[in-house]
Amino acid sequence: MPMTASAQVSADAPRIEAPIGADSAARVLGRWTAAQFARPRLLKGLQARLAALPATPAWDLREAQQIDHLGAQLLWDHWGRRWPEALAASPSQRALIERVAAHAAPAPARPRRTLAGEFLALGAWVLHGAHELRLFLMLVGQLALDLLRLARAPARGPWRDVSGHLFRIGATALPITALVGFLIGVVLAYLTAQQLRTFGADAYIVNILGIALIRELGPMLAAILIAGRSGSAITAQIGVMRVTEELDAMRVMGIPHGFRLVMPRVLALAVAMPLISTWTTLCSLAGGMLAADLALGIGPVYFFNALPGAVPLGNLTLALGKSFVFGILIALVGCHYGLRVKPDTQSLGRGTTASVVTAITVVILVDALFAILFQTVGL
Repeated sequence: MPMTASAQVSADAPRIEAPIGADSAARVLGRWTAAQFARPRLLKGLQARLAALPATPAWDLREAQQIDHLGAQLLWDHWGRRWPEALAASPSQRALIERVAAHAAPAPARPRRTLAGEFLALGAWVLHGAHELRLFLMLVGQLALDLLRLARAPARGPWRDVSGHLFRIGATALPITALVGFLIGVVLAYLTAQQLRTFGADAYIVNILGIALIRELGPMLAAILIAGRSGSAITAQIGVMRVTEELDAMRVMGIPHGFRLVMPRVLALAVAMPLISTWTTLCSLAGGMLAADLALGIGPVYFFNALPGAVPLGNLTLALGKSFVFGILIALVGCHYGLRVKPDTQSLGRGTTASVVTAITVVILVDALFAILFQTVGL
């Protein structure tokens, strides 16, 4: 009767039979080859089996169907890089293990962690951070000089680039910001309604939603979404220009990177962020209004009439000012990491990831700074 495919696979699978008694040897069976170890689950299972195997001085490799250098290396490492006391193997198997033993390099010693080493690592981290901050400040200074140049000759500014970035960063982000803002408003209204219903203060949901969404959540939510969406795109675009040597070509032709790459993106985000923040806040208020009507019976008419009295104008001014700063910082962070990308794809991936993380962190830190400095504005 012919052997089925599953039986053939199980017969070829590398495995070990543990010794039955003190005088018996551990038997190596199956094919110990790279083709078998290409399956991660099988390799991990075999390594776990070797680790759980009781210590035995005797091994028998003669019944193994095939052993290549990878299988011999696995056994050699399990034996602690020395020959077992008793080894039954064919001449070819013994010659293979001898070659592995002769050429196998010992595992590198793990470096010891010392107080001096940790101190030096901390110093290196601080110096790296100071270097990145210096480059960022140089980018800010170059932006200021480019804005002065633009103010002297507005007709020679890269307005087409600004309009293109304004469309890609602003207009194309409206659907996702509307959806997320609407859902955040619904969730916040439902959670607030449960607490207000307990104290009979249903009408105060307008005050809570108005202050929370207009002053904090709307600008913050829009900035985080734009940092993840457009900040990463800015870094990727400039990084790809580094990989394809377009930045080098611009330098050779005398085209300044700051005036043609950094400044248009900063201007576009500075204009787009307040508008996106307002749009996100309005969608959040719409979601909160809908949830308040369904959960507490507070209709849109009452919501519209009570909102101007519950939220002073200073909150809206503060929100627009924060969004303006958020847009400038997100664009600067994206351009900074894009210009720092090295001409390889691995650096491009690291730069894009670092850009998103840094931009979101900076947005949260600056928002906290605004909350402390302007805690009396609009309240």
